[in-house]
Formats: sequence, C-alpha cells, structure tokens
Amino acid sequence: MVAFFYIKHLIKFTMILRLGKYRKKLDGRLLICFICLSCIFNTVSSQNQVSTPVKPLAAKASSQPDRILLTWQSNPATTQTVTWRTDNTVKAPQAEIAEADASPLFTQYATSHPAKTENLRINDGNSVRYHAVEFTQLKPATLYAYRVGDGSVWSEWFQFRTANTKPEPFSFIYLGDSQTQLHSLWSRCIRAAYAAAPQARFMLHAGDLVNSPEADAEWQEWFAAGSFIYATIPSLFTAGNHEYAKTAGLPHLTKFWRPQINMPDNGPGPNKEDLVYYTDYQDVRIISLNSYWGAASQVKWLEKALQTNTQKWTVILYHYPMYSDARGQFSVPLLKHWKPLFDKYHVDLVLQGHDHVYSRVRGLSDNKEKKYKANGPVYVVSISGPKMYQFGEGTWMDRAAENSQLFQIISVDQEKLTFKSHLVTGEVYDAFELHKKPDGTSDLIEITPDIKEERRFHNTLAPGNK
Repeated sequence: MVAFFYIKHLIKFTMILRLGKYRKKLDGRLLICFICLSCIFNTVSSQNQVSTPVKPLAAKASSQPDRILLTWQSNPATTQTVTWRTDNTVKAPQAEIAEADASPLFTQYATSHPAKTENLRINDGNSVRYHAVEFTQLKPATLYAYRVGDGSVWSEWFQFRTANTKPEPFSFIYLGDSQTQLHSLWSRCIRAAYAAAPQARFMLHAGDLVNSPEADAEWQEWFAAGSFIYATIPSLFTAGNHEYAKTAGLPHLTKFWRPQINMPDNGPGPNKEDLVYYTDYQDVRIISLNSYWGAASQVKWLEKALQTNTQKWTVILYHYPMYSDARGQFSVPLLKHWKPLFDKYHVDLVLQGHDHVYSRVRGLSDNKEKKYKANGPVYVVSISGPKMYQFGEGTWMDRAAENSQLFQIISVDQEKLTFKSHLVTGEVYDAFELHKKPDGTSDLIEITPDIKEERRFHNTLAPGNK
C-alpha cells in the first residue's frame, strides 16, 4: 500500500512537471513522495540482489608474500614487473626468475633480483611494505617461472610468458567495475574469465576496483578474488572515481595505488605516473587516459601517442564513459577534447566503466544520432561486479544489458579483431568482428550471440520477478 501511494503521487508529480505547472512552487507532499520513491528505486536498481553479511577477510600482512601482481613498466616482450606485500619484518626482499622447464630442476638456474621497497601506513596505524622488481633483458615469446620472498620465506613459483616481437594470435580480458562484494560475488566473474581464457596474455581493468579506496580490507578482498590469476596474467589499469579519496573535500589518488600498481612512466605532466600511459603489445597499442579530471591537459600527449602509433590496432581504456548509458547524458569534456582525435586517428575500441550496465555502440554523433562510419570507434561500457544500475533515457545502443555481470575476451589475429562479451554464467551475450582495411579503418561484422533477447531488470532476476 505504501508503494502504491508513492507510485500514485509520483505519476501526479511527473504530470505536473511535463505540463510545466508549479515549476517554482511544488507541492511539498509530492516532493517528499518523489524523494522517498526515488530512494526505493535507486536501491533496487543499484543493489538488485539481497546482501548477505560477509565477515571481512583478514588483511594483516606477514613475512609471507601476498598481493602478488604482474604489471608492465616497459616492453612486454623483454620485461615484466611484479609487486607484492609483506610486513615490516622483511629486510631483504627479492625475486628469483628462470626460464621455465618441465623439469623441476629449473630452479637451479634461477637468478636473484633485489626489490625496491615502499613503506605504507594503513588505517589501523600499522605499516606494511610493498616491494617491486622489474625483470629486464628477458627473451621474447618465452615462458618464465618466478617467485618472490626474502631468501628464507618464499611464495610459490608462478609462470608468465613474454610477448612476441612478431605478430601472432593472442587474446586479452577486459573487465568493467568490480567495486563491491568483491570476495563474495565479483570473484566468480574474474574466475569465470580466467576459466574461459586461461591463455589470455593480459587483463584490462576499467577502474573502480574497490568501493572505499582507503580501506585495506577491500583491497584484500580484491586480491583474494583474483588470487593466483594476478600473479600469472599481467594487468593494465585505469583509475576510476573510486580510486580517489577525499581529504578536506579535495580528491586525491588513494595511497594504495602507486605502491601496488606500476604502469609505464610515459604519460604527461601530473598524470604521468601510473595513470596516463600507453603500452604496445605486439600489434596493439593500449592507451590509458584519466577521465576523472584534466581531459584537456592530456590532449597534446594523446595526439602524439596516436600520431606516432605504428601498431595495427588501437585500444583506449578509461573509466567515465563518453556516452553515459545509466544517466542518459554525454561527457562534454571527453566529447570536446578526445573524440575528435579518436575519429581522426581511427581508434578501434574504446573500453569504459562506471555506469554499471553493458552497452556497445559505433559511430554515435554528438547528439546521440547513429551515424555509422567505417572509421568510427566502437564504444563499450561493461560491468563485472554485482552493483547494478538502470538505463537512462534513449535507445541509441546497438547492444545493451542491465542486471548482468559480464567479462569480455578480445582476440587479435593480424587483420581481424574478435570481441566477445560473456555473461558470468558463460553464454556469449554480445559479439562482433573488426576487419582492418589498408587505410586504417575497419569493417564491423556482427556475430550472433548465444542469447538474443536483451537483458533488463524486468526480464531477469530482480525484486518482484520470478
């Protein structure tokens, strides 16, 4: 009855707005009803599943290495960076590496490399240590085994493969926001992605890894969810708004970002370290941009990164979407400063997060009209975590979904790029191919997905639905 009362008055409120009456003086009762009902619907749309209290994971560091993560600071064909965490009792952090072999005697040929260490004081007042080693002078297209420790306490041996210097088929994983219920519900998504593509060469994370950026317990959940996957498949990251904390109302990058995440140091100005950068993996250039602020300040660097690009394919990664699906609006700074360059230099894929829905579109104009162009980038927004939003107004997407956890596998084979978006339950929900042409543009060919009907709150598991 209460919901009916709210709905009745919300309809009346909406009619008043559409008729243009009482724009300056609204009926107080209607406004209160509107606010209450909005809270109800927002709760339903963003938290569509019933939350079960989960005891936080123990996040205390020890002498045993944990939070082991592969990233790149330099050439993926000849280098590999690993970071990990310990408590402050560890005095001689190091990593060992050797070419992998089927014989366990490969360990006799391992070489040791001292780590760089950064102390970090966390919320409980204790200090932990983050360590990093960049392995260099590696052989391309070679399988290596490594471990991290201090000479007496070691991790297990992990394996990774360096990139080839020649074109060869490969795949990578793209994940939208993880953000909430990381250990209990997001874990199934990254593990399903790994199960579907265990030979993926790297993972792209589109920001909002956690919800509270200064909460060590949430970072512990994120690392526990991916576990050994992070230690065997390198990750590339872009920062989202939830990677920014606030002090006295002013935003700043979380203190956990730079000790844990080492990205190429080739970006512009204040965005240089670990936020704005590019990486070339075989015939793909991946460019990470900071959509949280400073879009204009990145333009000069972005144009140079695109202009000097000799790779066949170009993938852009950032957090805030250029075309917002859940809010029904555009990002004016991104449209003004970045989109002209994306079009000019034939960017192929733009991978985004933030909106907690799935959408894909190509050739969208500034006023949301579909104007398909052979050289138009394909814009994708995806969500891997359990926090869900509803779509705003508009039906401009080529393919879309609400209330669905997804992961994407992108495969590159010379002139063909194949994009497949999978539901966390495994089915292919969206798929297409891009075929590169001699002039740098590409043709898009749709692939029939396993599930043709588009998923919305009204036809999926949601409160009130069976």
